[in-house]
Parts: sequence; structure tokens; C-alpha cells
Amino acid sequence: MRPFPFSLPRKTTSDNSQLLYLHIPYCHRKCSYCAFYSLVTSDGREAYVDALCREIMARGDGRALRTIYFGGGTPSVLTIEEIARIIAAIKDSFDMTQVEEVTLESNPEDLTPDWVNALAQLRFFNRLSVGIQSFNDRDLRVINRRHDARQAAVAIENAAAAGFNNISVDLMMGLPGQSAADFADNLRRLGELSDLACIKHLSCYELTVEPDTILDRQLAMGRLQLPDEEVLVEEYNMLSGWCSANGFEQYEVSNYSKPGFRSRHNSRYWNRTPYIGVGAGAHSFDGSRRRWNVSDAELYSMSEQVPYEEELLTSEDSFNEYVMTALRTSEGLDKSILRTMLTGKDLRQVESLLGGFVDAGLLTETPGRFMPTAEGLLHADGMACKLFVVQR
Repeated sequence: MRPFPFSLPRKTTSDNSQLLYLHIPYCHRKCSYCAFYSLVTSDGREAYVDALCREIMARGDGRALRTIYFGGGTPSVLTIEEIARIIAAIKDSFDMTQVEEVTLESNPEDLTPDWVNALAQLRFFNRLSVGIQSFNDRDLRVINRRHDARQAAVAIENAAAAGFNNISVDLMMGLPGQSAADFADNLRRLGELSDLACIKHLSCYELTVEPDTILDRQLAMGRLQLPDEEVLVEEYNMLSGWCSANGFEQYEVSNYSKPGFRSRHNSRYWNRTPYIGVGAGAHSFDGSRRRWNVSDAELYSMSEQVPYEEELLTSEDSFNEYVMTALRTSEGLDKSILRTMLTGKDLRQVESLLGGFVDAGLLTETPGRFMPTAEGLLHADGMACKLFVVQR
């Protein structure tokens, strides 16, 4: 079976096409750490899909797409019929001849043989992202995940059997009560899965405690405790060693891939490529302006025209965003871009700071770039904050 209709086109010198992101806010259960706009209900979902298709058709003007990403929430809670309706709207509204990558985020409990085989039969998605987070059942209960470790393994097997051979796995570091030994066991169990050869990408994030989440309240009440910084560093080093030994290259602080299988969609976000976001709470970027749809599925579904807000980025905003994202990638900062965005005193000050990071072993300098070292990736956000240009 070949569920994937898109071959990878030759690279071109220009990239004027767009990214499309679709936000599916529905979940079976709210994870304790989640701060994204999501709903634990199926009420109103049909109306939401109707509204999503309307927005796709309203904003699609026949422009060529390169990547498409169904995110959430949990897109795998949708029925195959609902996904098919959304696909039809996309095909009717955009030029699909240049599409390289189409990703759907999923949770293990949804990847039953029937569902994932039906998804493959749509012949639309050529990449599947599976939110495993941990192979430790205690960890999964702590963060309020719905699946268990056994379901996680079975989900990957089901996806591989359906013909998906480009699967990304999500894991998390620094979970409450997680020891370095626990994380080592996660990597061991992941290694057992990777023999399937369908896992081409790994996203491994350090847990971030967002304000007003369930986890934030649990920590404030002393019910849970996060690991020490030393444990996080040990886990990160374990991860780097495991990825190196298993043929995964690090290309961003939290992302590793087999050669040729980087996330093309997310990589373009980090390069500040314009993108369209549809759905409640979805963000869009046209190169100079950001907009975000209302984070209210009911209001979104009822509105003939989607309510949204937007802001025009200043030159300082654009520079700060570029620094923040570029320093988190293995390519780092492009000197020609820096010199385009900055002049005079600002440029001299930034170049002086970058030289200091080189001396400290956090960056390496080539004729065209400043690139983070392995140690530098650990300190990417800190370096970026020191480089930020203050608003005038």
C-alpha cells in the first residue's frame, strides 16, 4: 500500500509558496501541562469543521502550498469523514502541485488499525506525529495522558502496518518525579520501536510549566515536584548520545531526525517563512504582520467572517524573533541577514556579543554564519535574550 501521493520535489532557489496550519482544538482529555487552546468535548465539532472549511475556502486563493500541518488539540479525534471534508476544501482552495510534506498530529489511543488504515486510504498524509511523551505508565498518569505504554508501542506498529514510513515521536524530559534512570528506560524502549525503521524523527521537549495550567497548580500546592537541573542536564546528554548512536541528527534544540527527514513545516516557521493558520486560536504570518483567530470554537463556528486580531511587527520585533528562532537551530545566524536587519551601533554591539559567545565555546564562526555548539544549544534562549534589540 502507498498512502502517500507526494514525491519530494527538487529544491528551488526561491520559496514563495506558503505553509498551511490547521488547528483542531478537540481532545479526549486535557493534559496537565497543556496551555494550548483545546476543548474536552465533541459538542459542536460538526459545526467547527464546517467553519474550518469555510475559512480555508475564504483564505485560499490558489497559491501553492509546500507543507500542511494538522495540529491541536488532537486532530486524530476527528472521524475519517471529517478529515476527508477538510482535505476536499484544501484541494479546492490551494495549488497542491508543490506539496512536500503533510503532517497529522495524533495520540496513541486513536491509532487503532481501522482508523489508521482508513487515514492511509485517503492518500493525503505522508507524515504522522505521535504524542507518546513517555513509556512509563506513572509518568503518563502524572501528566494526565489517556494512553499507556503498551498502547504507545501498539500505535506505532499499527501506523507502520498501514504504510506510514515517516513517523515522528514526541517524548518529554523533566517530568515530575522522573529520574535520569526513568528517562534512560524511555530511550531504551524507543530503541526497541526504532527497529521498525518507520520512526524518522524525534521531538523531545523539556517540560515547561505554563501559568494557570493544572500542572502549575499542582506544583504550587506541593503535590508534585520537578527534577533538579542536574537531572535535566543528564537526561539531555543521554538523549544526545542516544540520537547520535542511532543515526538521528540534531537540527534544533528539541528536534532530531534521520538524514533527509527534518520537519519541513516547522523548519520554515523557524526561518520566518509566511504561513496561513486556520481554525480557532490559529496564528498566521505574512512576513511583516501576525494575526491570530479568536480562541473560542463556538464563536469561531458561528461567525460568517472569522474574528481575529493582528499586529504589525517593528524592525526590532523581526530581529528579535529571528535571533530567538535561529539560535535554536543547528544552522544558527546568517551574517548577511544580520547585516540586512541591523546597522551602525546595533550591529557592532550584536557582533561584539556574538564574538564573546564564540570565545565562550557557545558558538562557532564560519565566513557566513554563527552556529551553536552542542553546549550552545543548551543556552540558546539565554544568548538570544542578551542579543535582543530594545524597542525604540
